[in-house]
Amino acid sequence: MAKPTAAAGVTWKESNLWKMVFSVVGIMTTLVTYGVLQEKIMRVPYGVNKEYFKYSLFLVFCNRITTSAVSAGALLASKQALDPVAPVYKYCLVSISNILTTTCQYEALKYVSFPVQTLAKCAKMIPVMVWGTIIMQKIYRGHDYLLAFLVTLGCSIFILYPAASDISPYSRGRENTVWGVSLLIGYLGFDGFTSTFQDKLFKGYDMEIHNQIFYTTLCSCILSLTGFILQGHLLPAIDFVSRHNDCFLDILLLSTVATISQFFISYTIRNFGSLTFATIMTTRQLVSIMLSCAWFSHPLSWEQRIGAVSIKLNPILVICFFKFLLESNHTTLDILIRLQSSVPFMQKAS
Repeated sequence: MAKPTAAAGVTWKESNLWKMVFSVVGIMTTLVTYGVLQEKIMRVPYGVNKEYFKYSLFLVFCNRITTSAVSAGALLASKQALDPVAPVYKYCLVSISNILTTTCQYEALKYVSFPVQTLAKCAKMIPVMVWGTIIMQKIYRGHDYLLAFLVTLGCSIFILYPAASDISPYSRGRENTVWGVSLLIGYLGFDGFTSTFQDKLFKGYDMEIHNQIFYTTLCSCILSLTGFILQGHLLPAIDFVSRHNDCFLDILLLSTVATISQFFISYTIRNFGSLTFATIMTTRQLVSIMLSCAWFSHPLSWEQRIGAVSIKLNPILVICFFKFLLESNHTTLDILIRLQSSVPFMQKAS
């Protein structure tokens, strides 16, 4: 009987190895592609006249309508009801906060580089800890605050010491850096509320993830469409995309990879758990930064290099050191899961 047991063990290990490879390749491919496309659309000019795409809400609308359609298809395919589980206004709260999050994210790319924005996302822990205390009455331990402090310190170094030649297409001097950082702060605050309130909905109602995503993205579609119509951006955005086919393809691909990444993230957490997913996401952010620096020729000052290294090493060191605590207290992991993802609504796959 020993041989069949050993053979079964080997087969199980091989199966999990290939599942891990599938998860890592899927997450890396989709989210790194998403990051590069996001920066390309907002920071690289299109056409012979070097026109820049300026309509952030249009991107929000395209992303949300794609995700909403796929979520509805998933609910119908699994024969689940499309009826809302929670009061509709609660979906709308998540939707409004998420639209503000994504708008700040896209607008910030006009004034700060993608590497700066990506590193700033690692500082999401502090606003989420604040919102977690306010909304869910969570109590955080010392190592949670230590991790948040170390990561935020690295982010501050990276943002406060930009390379002199890293100029955005909208930059007119250092005064725009202040506006860019303000947008990043807005992004962090709204994103922290979004993920925390989503968590509250999941715990307060018997809700499938596709149900929440469908209704929140449906609300986002309506709100973002209304927003850029009121701004008078609907026709200009359509005109821009119709004149620049490459921009249309970029937006189509951006919406597609954002939706696909949702399923890779869900698959990873279901099969390997939270810690593995957090590790993959941390590594993915570093890959995104390096790829952005290489692709778009972003220079890095030596202070930024120190900040980047500290941001990426600190979570790993602290997580390893407090691993035994996490077995009984998952507070830090919960923060990492909700905060490491750069794609709106992707983080709630957990």
